[in-house]
Amino acid sequence: MAEPTPRRNEPRLRPAPLLFEPAQVADDPEHFFDLESIDDPRALLSRSTELAQAFRAAADRAVEFQAMAAAQLADPRRFDRLTTADIAERAEWTEDYAKKMVEFGRDLLAGAEGGAGHADPV
Repeated sequence: MAEPTPRRNEPRLRPAPLLFEPAQVADDPEHFFDLESIDDPRALLSRSTELAQAFRAAADRAVEFQAMAAAQLADPRRFDRLTTADIAERAEWTEDYAKKMVEFGRDLLAGAEGGAGHADPV
C-alpha cells in the first residue's frame, strides 16, 4: 500500500533519483534501470525498493499538478473556463473524479497561497 502524500507543512522524503536510460537501452524490454544486472538479492531488493518509492513519489506529485491544473481550468474567473465534463474528457477521467480533482486542486492552490491544509482527492 502506498504511503499518503505528505502535506504542505511536512517535508517531502527525497527518493532515489530516476535516471534516464539511454535510448538504445530503453528499447530493450529486458532492461529496466540496470536491475537485471544486480546479482545480489539484498542489493536488488534495496535498489528496486528505492525505484518503487521514487515512482510513487513522482506519481503523487504528478497527480497534485493535475489537480492544480484542473482547478485552474475550472476557475469561474477565466474567460476560457472548462466544465468538469470537459476536464474529465481531456484527462480521461470520470466526471465525478474530475470534480474531486478540481476540489483537491483548489485546496492545494489555497494552501500554496494562504497556508491552508488540503485533503487527497479520493
